[in-house]
Amino acid sequence: MNRFESFFKYTVMIVLAVISIIPIIWMITGAIRPYEELFKYANSFNIHLFVPVHPTLQNFKDVIFNERNPFIRYILNTLLVASVVTVMVLLINSMSAFAFAKLRFRGKAVIFALFMSAMIIPGEVTLVPNYLLMHNFGWLNSYKALIIPSMLSVFGIFLLRQFFAEIPDEILEAAKIDGASMPRTFANIVLPAAVPPMITLGLMTFLGNWDSYLWPLIVINDDKKQMIQVAIAAFSSAEGTDWSKILAASTISTVPIVVLFLFLQRYYIQGITMSGVKG
Repeated sequence: MNRFESFFKYTVMIVLAVISIIPIIWMITGAIRPYEELFKYANSFNIHLFVPVHPTLQNFKDVIFNERNPFIRYILNTLLVASVVTVMVLLINSMSAFAFAKLRFRGKAVIFALFMSAMIIPGEVTLVPNYLLMHNFGWLNSYKALIIPSMLSVFGIFLLRQFFAEIPDEILEAAKIDGASMPRTFANIVLPAAVPPMITLGLMTFLGNWDSYLWPLIVINDDKKQMIQVAIAAFSSAEGTDWSKILAASTISTVPIVVLFLFLQRYYIQGITMSGVKG
């Protein structure tokens, strides 16, 4: 690669990075602006578009210490649900993916094809059937309605199967000869080698549940059990939308995801590289 190609590549990457980060910067700076100042400089391109004239932390105080909408409780609710779902997804889908990749059983190809066909069905199509199912089980307005339907991820099975299929059969045969059972082989040999794709799936699952809005809005009516994205939307009412508080709440809700991704990004990229491009 010559200097011009290298310069062009890095220039494009920098431009894309700047375009991607501008909305995040505006969200953070908007969170520390008074409401009266929020859109005052929106139509002019100057330093005050991103730098507040009268910075304040009152928006964060109003969000965190809001008695009507206890934001900290919503964060803990979402953290609980997202963590439980992530653990269950990694456990259940890794076993399913290993079965599809390495075990032999009748109808495996047909069952896997049926699983993959579910990926083309939009989630909105299944909202009503899933809601009726939760109603029949008596799970509405409970964490079970948020956790149990989310424990199976067709994409997660596909992602992990792609990785497990690359594990040499000779390793599994050697473990079998040494007297290791299939569960022990899976736990001691397969899973330790699958850390990058497992972390990739875990991050995707946690993020998906952390940002979930429509399903919690439908199945949860008790404000004490509500999720964070629904709570953020609650700052918009018939009286008007308090955008300063929405930006402050969005900033708070973004911090855990950013921190988690910064610590695990190396495994995330490695997992995508190892599992996402292999057939």
